[in-house]
Amino acid sequence: MLIRTDEKADIETPTGTMRVHLFRPVREGRFPAILLFSEIYQVTAPIERLAAMIAGQGYVVAVPEVYHEYEPLGRVLAYDKPGTDRGNELKYTKPFAHFDSDNQALIAWLLRHEACSGRFGAFGVCLGGHLAYRAALLPEVEATACFYATDLHTASLGAGKSDDSLARAKDIQGELMMVWGRSDPHVPYAGRRQIRDRLEEADVKLEWHEVDGQHAFLRDGAPRFDAALFLQAMSWTNALFQRAFIAQR
Repeated sequence: MLIRTDEKADIETPTGTMRVHLFRPVREGRFPAILLFSEIYQVTAPIERLAAMIAGQGYVVAVPEVYHEYEPLGRVLAYDKPGTDRGNELKYTKPFAHFDSDNQALIAWLLRHEACSGRFGAFGVCLGGHLAYRAALLPEVEATACFYATDLHTASLGAGKSDDSLARAKDIQGELMMVWGRSDPHVPYAGRRQIRDRLEEADVKLEWHEVDGQHAFLRDGAPRFDAALFLQAMSWTNALFQRAFIAQR
């Protein structure tokens, strides 16, 4: 399916203007919207390619600049030590409640968009995996794919490093898919067990995958990129969204 990748919108949130990058089918119609959350580096070229791949399956994909309160609109952090340090600094500077209000503002904006059908899913990697999980706490979000979500087992997202994400697992009403690399130092085995145990206790509708991969194995062009796992992960993602939005139409 042919898509548009040239659209951006500056939308208002309770904490200021946030730029959203939009990827959607060229043909006219109304499509389910996927909120796609980036790594700590914001909307990089690999994130744009992820968004384009998902949009090509028949979705409106909206990618917010999650650090809009602290960086100029359009800022992309580099995949280097200064960029990594800045991204990590900001994920522990921004209150986690502001990530939530961003999500609510984004959904409200999409509901008014001509190409959005009014149904929502979420997808995220790294920091974005945790932010996609936060989106899954909203009743509007029907299906969520979280890849190697950081800070979830330590409850340390945001200012004060004290989030309530796992504690609110029972708020997840839609289907949740979680994918982990077994060689990921950010989420070791004990952390993964902690997360899964909590989700099982909360009776979340859960799909769980652990693969022989490293952190950020979806990021093409990087040393840890695994092309075979990338294709497998996209197949799982497509199946998840197909179940939620296509099979149930």
